[in-house]
Amino acid sequence: MDVQPVLERALDGERRSIARLISLVEDGGHELGDVMRSLHSKTGGGYTVGITGAPGAGKSTLTERLIGRARQDGLKVGVLAIDPSSPFSGGALLGDRVRMQSHATDPDVFIRSMATRGHLGGISLATPEAIRVLDAVGNELIVVETVGVGQAEVEITDACDTTLVVVNPGWGDAVQTAKAGLMEIADVFVVNKADRPDSKNTVRELKQMLEMSEEDRHPEIVETVATRGEGIDDLWTSIEKHRAYQEEKGLLEARRRRRIEREIKEIVVARFRHRVDDVAAGLVDELIDRVVARELDPYTAADRVIAALPSEA
Repeated sequence: MDVQPVLERALDGERRSIARLISLVEDGGHELGDVMRSLHSKTGGGYTVGITGAPGAGKSTLTERLIGRARQDGLKVGVLAIDPSSPFSGGALLGDRVRMQSHATDPDVFIRSMATRGHLGGISLATPEAIRVLDAVGNELIVVETVGVGQAEVEITDACDTTLVVVNPGWGDAVQTAKAGLMEIADVFVVNKADRPDSKNTVRELKQMLEMSEEDRHPEIVETVATRGEGIDDLWTSIEKHRAYQEEKGLLEARRRRRIEREIKEIVVARFRHRVDDVAAGLVDELIDRVVARELDPYTAADRVIAALPSEA
């Protein structure tokens, strides 16, 4: 497609063109590099909040409430609901989240579900690129919500400025959060459905595990009942405090620099992978046969693939 008119309309706020740019991010088409080059100078005004946690934790309802709270402050909001786990559907597994549709008619709220399987660079590239689109078109708050818990979700929230990890009251839920590797990435813990009787036990478990952690960091723990809007103001305050703390200590800039470093490396890896797929496929098949026959080892085979790749002009 001719991306320039789409870019211009997206920057003017046309929702259909914004959606087309995110579809381009999903597909990872050849025009994507040019689009990212055009958008990059327009970015820097958005703050990104990631929301992850086990399925059924209430992330979508919590996202809806955060959208409402941000809109009270007059912020323009973009939402990415990311499904990294559906290789068969060809699209985001859950579609546009039904519970967020109360904001669907608000012209200053853009909600998009996004699958990442088609992108050559995978989740770790598709997510920051989609965030860049929403940032460039003027969203001051960008919320990234993930479907489940796992390495994919850790990668997604790694692209955010503040990460919320949502847990529910219940025996062992905090332990499962630790097993999923989310203790290390949480900037704020949200104990949702806090009207349940075992909510305080979950808060205590989280505090104990944080105390046992060797890291010198102390994420806040906020209790919410998202279905009733309870605790949302406290959660918003915690997000603002975390942002202010990072800005004061220079941590936000450092965090974003690390993110850019990872993105550059991922782009390089993706481009090499593309060149291997395009140029060296036949050679790889031949080398596989020789490795299987024990005539070559995998490292020598990899060296020969690299040597066969043409240098870019």
